[in-house]
Amino acid sequence: MIASRHVVLVLLGLSLLALAVTGFPIYARLSYLWALLVVSSWIWSKLSLRGMQVSRQARLRRAQMGEIFQEQFEVKNDSHFPHVLIEVHDQASLPGTQGSRVLTWLGRRQQRTYLARTRLVQRGEFSLGPTVLAAGDPFGLFPVSRTVPTTGTVLVYPIMVDIHAFPNPPGLLPGGEALRRLTHQVTPNAAGVREYAPGDSMNRIHWPSTARRERLIVKEFELDPLADVWIFVDGARRVQSQLPHSPSDIAVDALWHPMVEVTVPPSTEEYAATVAASLGRYFLQRGRAVGLVSCGQHRSPTVLPPDRGARQLGKILEAMALLRAEGELSISALVSAQAQHLPRGSTVVLITPSIEEEVGLTVDHLVRLGLRPVAVLLDAASFSGPPGTKALATTIASLGVPVRRVENGADIGMALSLDFSGAGGNLQ
Repeated sequence: MIASRHVVLVLLGLSLLALAVTGFPIYARLSYLWALLVVSSWIWSKLSLRGMQVSRQARLRRAQMGEIFQEQFEVKNDSHFPHVLIEVHDQASLPGTQGSRVLTWLGRRQQRTYLARTRLVQRGEFSLGPTVLAAGDPFGLFPVSRTVPTTGTVLVYPIMVDIHAFPNPPGLLPGGEALRRLTHQVTPNAAGVREYAPGDSMNRIHWPSTARRERLIVKEFELDPLADVWIFVDGARRVQSQLPHSPSDIAVDALWHPMVEVTVPPSTEEYAATVAASLGRYFLQRGRAVGLVSCGQHRSPTVLPPDRGARQLGKILEAMALLRAEGELSISALVSAQAQHLPRGSTVVLITPSIEEEVGLTVDHLVRLGLRPVAVLLDAASFSGPPGTKALATTIASLGVPVRRVENGADIGMALSLDFSGAGGNLQ
């Protein structure tokens, strides 16, 4: 477009030069023509984006890999002049975004809406924008554009798989033991009653006591005997491995094809996020209180205290969506820093691609502290990393600790449901 402008200006200059040398009227007419073309094109381009507005809205700002993300774009012409051609460039960081369009003939005070659907093929947080409106004159001499800032973000959760069985120790003793700790959650263990306080839910009201005392009385609950579950995710950069992969491998024209399935990218980081999210859902569905500890791109570890319910699952998914395995803290150092704060009898799930012997020593240390470790080892060699995962799994299994080994391309749900020997055992 800039080259076209230069050509017209050169032609105008040559026409003026020929007119000055020869004085022929034809060069005067050509000079007027080129000058009129430049001036009219400049005025046209100045008016081409006047009164143009663009907005984008998404119903959901949180979704899971493999799902279809849908946005609605609205382009509105608030001016008194019609616009012949408007280009909408979607510069969102979301891979495979489909929001760019070319709109023709947008009359005055008119608006145009369209839907953009994108298959989510990558975990993380992505900006919805900026959005660029581009237009110009019919000859492309003076292109103009306007950038509309980012309107928000979309958070893409990792893939979750169904786990049929996993080591699920109930507590320190068979049948568990009462922890004698009050909780705001409703559990099967009622500890007593107290006066109603603002914010107490209706299902906590103890109606016999309320009728007897003629004022609202609510029940207090204790934590049930099931021990907490702590999930530790290794976010150290130096132990990660991955194979070449591009999200663009998913065909755009197969957006709605039922046979297209988004798989976990061949990276230990992605597999760790999927395993952690899946195990979090597995234990929460069974009424366990689940906590999460990881240390990735941030210097300080991310610690989610144990809790139950769908809200806790949302927190785990958010933490795994944002995890970047760029940390310097090893899984052993991470566990050592947190182990002293874990109650005896807690289940500790270690998710790591590390092949270092230090991992085995960490597992043995957890056992000596009265904790119940379970090791989930990501086979580094299958991700083009160093070998040694199988030997480490054998060492940990010799301590009587359940081990799960997950290889690249394997059915993650099945791999987590089978013990290291290949047969399900020690499962509930």
